[in-house]
Amino acid sequence: MTRIAQCSCGSLRVGTTGDPIVVLCHCRECQRRTGAPFGVGAYFKKEQVQPSGNEKIYERGSDSGRKLRMHFCPECGTTVYWEAELRPDHYGVAVGAFADPTFPPPVRSVWEEARHSWVVLDPELPHFSQGTPPAPVG
Repeated sequence: MTRIAQCSCGSLRVGTTGDPIVVLCHCRECQRRTGAPFGVGAYFKKEQVQPSGNEKIYERGSDSGRKLRMHFCPECGTTVYWEAELRPDHYGVAVGAFADPTFPPPVRSVWEEARHSWVVLDPELPHFSQGTPPAPVG
């Protein structure tokens, strides 16, 4: 399946293929990036993502201490996608930039220690007070 995400003015676009891993993040940096109480990112392998258009990059730290490179439109300021040290072989794409109400739901909720108390989520969704713990080795 091919999906297109874009900024508010349409100048920066990202074409994606395949199925993403969708994560809801409550960290304070995602709150600031989105202007909302949480951010929702769809993670695709880099070879499944094709950016096009003009962009600027803002590099910042994260609550985990790792760096992120945010790719945003220089015209309207919308952050469309990012690269994270945590997942160097993936791009995160802002789910809201797809503007698709049928987009797959999150598979986990992270950094809930910063979650707004009035945000209520599906209790079946895995919840983590910080980031997702690493997978067991072996």
